[in-house]
Amino acid sequence: MPSFGVQVLAGLVLGVVLGFVARGLGETSTLAEGLRMVGAIFVQLLRALVPPLVFTAIVGSIAALKDLAGAARLVVQTLVWFALTALIAVTIGIALGIWLEPGLRAGIDPATAGTPVTTGSWLGFLQGIIPANFLGLGATTTLEDGAPVTAISFNVLQLIVIAIAVGAAAVRVGPAGETFLAFNASALAIMKRLLFWVIRLTPIGTAGLIGDAIARYGWDALGSLGQFTLAVYIGLLLVIGVVYPVLLWLNGLSPVQFFRSAWPAVQLGFVSRSSIGTLPVTQEVVERGLGVPPAYAAFAVPLGATTKMDGCAAIYPAVAAIFVAQFYGVALDAGDYLLIVLVSVLGSAATAGLTGAVVMLTLTLSTLGLPLEGVGLLLAIDPVLDMGRTAVNVAGQALVPTIVAERAGMLDRATFGSPVVAATS
Repeated sequence: MPSFGVQVLAGLVLGVVLGFVARGLGETSTLAEGLRMVGAIFVQLLRALVPPLVFTAIVGSIAALKDLAGAARLVVQTLVWFALTALIAVTIGIALGIWLEPGLRAGIDPATAGTPVTTGSWLGFLQGIIPANFLGLGATTTLEDGAPVTAISFNVLQLIVIAIAVGAAAVRVGPAGETFLAFNASALAIMKRLLFWVIRLTPIGTAGLIGDAIARYGWDALGSLGQFTLAVYIGLLLVIGVVYPVLLWLNGLSPVQFFRSAWPAVQLGFVSRSSIGTLPVTQEVVERGLGVPPAYAAFAVPLGATTKMDGCAAIYPAVAAIFVAQFYGVALDAGDYLLIVLVSVLGSAATAGLTGAVVMLTLTLSTLGLPLEGVGLLLAIDPVLDMGRTAVNVAGQALVPTIVAERAGMLDRATFGSPVVAATS
């Protein structure tokens, strides 16, 4: 049987072919509907596992700290490296936006813009951190064909806060919390196994997602926003292909060995567009391939999967904000660029590890006072951009624990660079 990577590549090629065929038949054709359904089911399966996976992973990460020597120092170093790499990424995004001027070269009609359904604001972000109920449940009601339809959803930010509080309480109560922590560890192992089963469907899901994107948009939307797409992907490539290797080299680590181990997680992030969905694979490659101690990896990787977003929360909103400003003729000054940096470094938790970066982008635009309608100009190509963004996110989520572990003298050099074949089995 072909390797998992070959299967994913085959699914990608098949999706492209079927997408163009479906586009020729029309968006309402059976093939187009089938691709849409397959892609939607795959994403739905990933989303279904997000709440229990986030809760058990964060509780487990807090519990892991109690047995970790120098835990407070490692936590601080992890957060500092999260911020440092985000700062570098957003600086690159700003530089590319100013240099390439994507907003002045967009072949799109402003009339196609529309206010996004989901928006972000600092007040909403702060309010969203405070749990409304124990499960972080929320409900929204919309009208479909004149009838109200209520959808139940989980607020991942609130889940993270709840999990941190529960994990800390379980550790603080001592022996009384050991049974709960053992149960949580078992539940986390079960959630990871369920997710691995879903991951095995990635080649099929990839075919559906790519095929649906091409059937809907073709190359028309991509062509009209070519300069913007180019700016985003140049930024992503600079971060993953230059910044990360340089940081590894400065810390005495081989970039080639790093990416050899991290590749299964980066590849899965690219096709799944979900950092949380990739979490078990990321943690496996960090521990078994990169030699990071499990006790530290159990803290750093889940935290990174929910808050460490160099692609979605740094490069993309920087380029996109400058695009919107240029498109609407709004001049930005040094203070505005500083605000973009601050939002990217401090507000990345707003993306919460899910597919897409609309919340982070609208948070950036609202902070700068730019038209939120500009988001509507970019939604058509968001799936194409989100693949690259998530791949960079996942690479950064593996990078930081590796560097911190090396600087703390905890990295297993004999393990570092080992290929992790079992990451997708």
